[in-house]
Amino acid sequence: MNVLVQQSNLEALLQRHVKMAAEIKNLDTDLQMLVYENYNKFISATDTIKRMKTNIVGMEANMEQLLSKITSVQSRSDTVNTSLFDKRENIEKLHRTRNLLRKVQFIYDLPTRLNKCIKAEAYADAVRFFTGAKPIFEAYGDTSFHDCKKASEEAIDLVMQHLQAKLYSDSEPIESRAEAVVLLKQLNFPVDNLKSNLLEKLEDCLVNFQNEPTKASIGDISKTFRAYLIIFPDSEKRLIELAQALFSNRYETVRENLRKRIPSTDLLAMLRSLWEDATAIDEVIPEAALPAFSLETTRYIIRQHIATAFLHLQSEISDVLVRTPSTTKLEESQLQTSMETSKVKVLQGCIDLLQEFHHLIDGNTELLVKLRDLIIDWVQEGFQDFFQRLDGHFHMLSGRSKTPSQAMEFVQIDKVSTALVLMLAQLCVFIEQTTIPKVTEELASSFSGGGARSYEYGPPFVPGEICRLYRSSGEKFLHHYINMKTQKISKLLNKRFTTPVWIKHKEPREVNMFVDLLLLEFNGVVSEVKQILPGLIRRHRHSDSTGSTTSSRSNPMREDMLNRSNTHRARSQFLENHLAKLFEQKMEIFTKVEYTQESVISAVLKLCLKSLQEFVRLQTFNRSGFQQIQLDMEFLKTSLREFVDDEAAISFLLKEVNNAAHERCLDPIPLEPPILDKLISAKLAKIKEQSPNMQ
Repeated sequence: MNVLVQQSNLEALLQRHVKMAAEIKNLDTDLQMLVYENYNKFISATDTIKRMKTNIVGMEANMEQLLSKITSVQSRSDTVNTSLFDKRENIEKLHRTRNLLRKVQFIYDLPTRLNKCIKAEAYADAVRFFTGAKPIFEAYGDTSFHDCKKASEEAIDLVMQHLQAKLYSDSEPIESRAEAVVLLKQLNFPVDNLKSNLLEKLEDCLVNFQNEPTKASIGDISKTFRAYLIIFPDSEKRLIELAQALFSNRYETVRENLRKRIPSTDLLAMLRSLWEDATAIDEVIPEAALPAFSLETTRYIIRQHIATAFLHLQSEISDVLVRTPSTTKLEESQLQTSMETSKVKVLQGCIDLLQEFHHLIDGNTELLVKLRDLIIDWVQEGFQDFFQRLDGHFHMLSGRSKTPSQAMEFVQIDKVSTALVLMLAQLCVFIEQTTIPKVTEELASSFSGGGARSYEYGPPFVPGEICRLYRSSGEKFLHHYINMKTQKISKLLNKRFTTPVWIKHKEPREVNMFVDLLLLEFNGVVSEVKQILPGLIRRHRHSDSTGSTTSSRSNPMREDMLNRSNTHRARSQFLENHLAKLFEQKMEIFTKVEYTQESVISAVLKLCLKSLQEFVRLQTFNRSGFQQIQLDMEFLKTSLREFVDDEAAISFLLKEVNNAAHERCLDPIPLEPPILDKLISAKLAKIKEQSPNMQ
């Protein structure tokens, strides 16, 4: 306060005075409010104090009276104790004697009691009686109670024999056997050997349960484990090993069943049973970690099951394709039937797998819920790998290698069926256009989700990649088929043109036999292509087999006009054609091959005729040899119209063959048209005569 007076001016002191006065007034107000609020309590306390003063007035007299009564009771109690002291000591002594006599009587009656317990199979009471008397036998067994001790020990030996027999009896319940071990322990019987023997019996029991599960239940096994833990607490490690071995063997049995095709429903039933059994055992031995082991093993088994299903489907598709008939054993519509069977096997096989795999994610058990996302990813990955492996298998069946470094342009025809190669090409188109979209649709509707695999690996199923793969493979197979057919026909042409000596060839009298063989090979190509590829083969518009509607050679007026032509005119015509070739517009012969009958047949014919042209360029002809080539090509010009629509390209290639022979001929004088027509007409008539006989 002094500091405040010294350091503050008058105005500050006045402000401080006003503030302090306000604080004092507030405190007075608070004090008044406190008194008003607790007024009733103060009044009640005052009344209570007045009543206490009134009640204490007579208390001292009452306390003195109570003290005198207590003193009187105590003096009388001392008097009674003094008078009864001797009698009480005598009674306690008699009571101790009576108890001792009872114990002695119990010892003498113990052998009889033990025998009664043995007859009644009350082995627990027998052990209790003997262990109770054991301290007395240890103290006085060699003197006063020698006979009783000996008889009791003989009886208890019999009890131990009965307990051991009960322990080893399979008919006894596990609770009784556990009780027998506990009683033997109380009798200080060495149970270590018993533990080893019982664990061996338990191991045999588990083996029998694995081989014949119908004779026992997992509930019995669980009770057995629980009882053994109670009986032998130190055997927990061994019990864990037995439990793990049991489930390892049972899961191994499931793996062996996967080697043969089993339905998903049967597999799920086995896995669900094993999961429930593992859960039941886990309640008894959680340290064995059986649920975690079962979950990991189930993941492997389901993944193996999915992979095995795809392998079986690939094998079934391969079996259908391998049974494709060869060209030499071909019957009507047989290839078409094989083609349709292959398509059905691929599409329906994939749909059946999807329906079967749907059972794996359709359940609501704890096991399937944990693995659902993984199963979805495995199914999608399985289809991706399946289509890639199937494509590789197609290349193997066709005799081609997928790796460019080992690619084969041609294969030996006697080892790989050309029909099979063409079927593979068409099957690739079917897989790309029908199977992949259907599988993609089903996966999106029934197997959406997943995502358990890492994003760095990308989506498990990429339909665009598979479609590109089969589009490329289909084109390779189609070109491979064309090459195989061309190679076979080229061998025939090569043999035809290298065997004879063309420079010494005799005058042509008929169309050469190799033309019939060539047309026969073309008919084989048409038969295969017609049954496998889509599209209609345009038939030639002849009204008969002699070519009367399109050829004017059989017209008499035409023959008269042609007879007036001479050799000089024929030679000049070849020269004119050769000159016109230099100025005519270039014709596109080799176009892109489509998956149609017309496109494939045209490609084979064009390549064969091109090969024929090259074979002709390698020979040297005399006049008769050149005329033979002219006759053969003119006949082919009429016959090949039966096979293709692109008559202009075929005519152009046949003309090229004639021109090549003309260039390689020493004396290029062609046959006169009347003779040419006569020989061709004779060949057509011969074919017409042979047709009814062949039918």
